[in-house]
Amino acid sequence: MKQFNDFAPLHFEKASYCLPFKIHTIEWIKENGIDLPNDYFMLIWIVAGNGYYRLNLQKESVNTNQLLLIKPGQLHDLKFSSGLQGYVISFTDSFLDIEDYSREAAYSPIYQMFSQTQIVSINSELADDMNDITEIMMKEYSRHNLYRAEILKRYFKIFLIYLSRQLESIELAPKQSRNTAILQNFMALLDKNFREYKMVADYADRLSVTPNYLNEVVKKLTGQSAGHHIRQRVAAEAKRQAVHPDNCMKKIAYDLGFCDMAHFSKFFKNTTGVSFSDFKKREPVLLPVF
Repeated sequence: MKQFNDFAPLHFEKASYCLPFKIHTIEWIKENGIDLPNDYFMLIWIVAGNGYYRLNLQKESVNTNQLLLIKPGQLHDLKFSSGLQGYVISFTDSFLDIEDYSREAAYSPIYQMFSQTQIVSINSELADDMNDITEIMMKEYSRHNLYRAEILKRYFKIFLIYLSRQLESIELAPKQSRNTAILQNFMALLDKNFREYKMVADYADRLSVTPNYLNEVVKKLTGQSAGHHIRQRVAAEAKRQAVHPDNCMKKIAYDLGFCDMAHFSKFFKNTTGVSFSDFKKREPVLLPVF
């Protein structure tokens, strides 16, 4: 029986290779697998069925008209149970200028949603409209016609505007307080700089607050200190890279900014609870098959 992590890499079409936007059905992903670069966001839109998805060793239930968001760097494996139908949309921040959304009222709920992975339930009326837009995007993505990227960008922005209405209706995006803004800016900085900056003081300096205050704010809003989030972000990337058989500890340690292999090995064990070598050995065994 095929192991959970033995899916084929995603081979992008030649004409789509430079387009920082992909859209496929869940069935297509099941057949071809997925191996996105580390800077892609992903939206998984379930349009029919009930079942499970498995993301990075965590198995969660999912239902019709639910949407799952995955941030860049969070994905190192993804699998769906049978019976689920829908779409997988992946894109880079440059495709939609997401960093500017925080300054635009229409997109601010979406920008806040990007700060964490979550499932959003869509009401049936909005779901019908979003599904119509998604089908149009699928057709346009397959055509490779002139101005294809611009058309996809505009339809996808409409899709996100519909999504923002849903987020507003469930009060997922309350007005930002100063502390909420600090947390979101910290998480955004962390996603971009975790390879280089591993101390709370590095981020506090860039946010113009003290390390103690940053830790206090982050812990109050998330339940964990800023230092904990830094360590977990580095560890998540280490695990993401470790599932690939060709990536050795030396290569991963260097990529994550560790000059000393022993230091990286100790960090990995203390943060994940398992040694790097044991993680490499146990990873295929730990992945159940639906």
